[in-house]
Amino acid sequence: MARTGTIKRKTKETDITAGVALDGGKVACATGMPFWDHMLTLLGTHAAFGLELAARGDIEVDEHHTLEDTGIALGQALKQALGDCRGITRFADVTVPMDEALCHCVLDISNRPLLVYAVHSGAPAPDTRLQLAEEFFRALAQHAGLTLHLTINAGANEHHMLESAFKALARALRIACAIDPVHPDTVPSSKGVL
Repeated sequence: MARTGTIKRKTKETDITAGVALDGGKVACATGMPFWDHMLTLLGTHAAFGLELAARGDIEVDEHHTLEDTGIALGQALKQALGDCRGITRFADVTVPMDEALCHCVLDISNRPLLVYAVHSGAPAPDTRLQLAEEFFRALAQHAGLTLHLTINAGANEHHMLESAFKALARALRIACAIDPVHPDTVPSSKGVL
């Protein structure tokens, strides 16, 4: 059975289509926001997912609405692709460096959405991109049903810090969404359901 999900989200501020294929495929991200396209491409590539995103939004106001709504649509597509979560590994714990930056990601595909997002105290003052990333991660976690802890433990260059965060999240999703060879037909919960 194909583990895929496609979501169309249209509001007065945004128009987004998100497609996810957990077992691989094309990665193409076109949101009208080149920096975030780069980050989202990293996410799809390092998760080894097929990931297709097309978004139009009111980026003349700022990038907030479009990035947050992209997180919502992507989270919903991911949840759709996971279905009842039968056979998944469920948990992951990954640390990824990017030059001087380092991010630790721990996640649980739990259907109990929560984001814990922290940036080390020596980092540059939070600016728009670090704050925008938090909104994306929160929307993704909320709508995919993830308990997601992202901690940027080191870094001075904001691009590197965010790149390490997106790559860490990607690798964690890759592990957690993978089929567990020991229990490939079981929902990974003592309750029998997530």
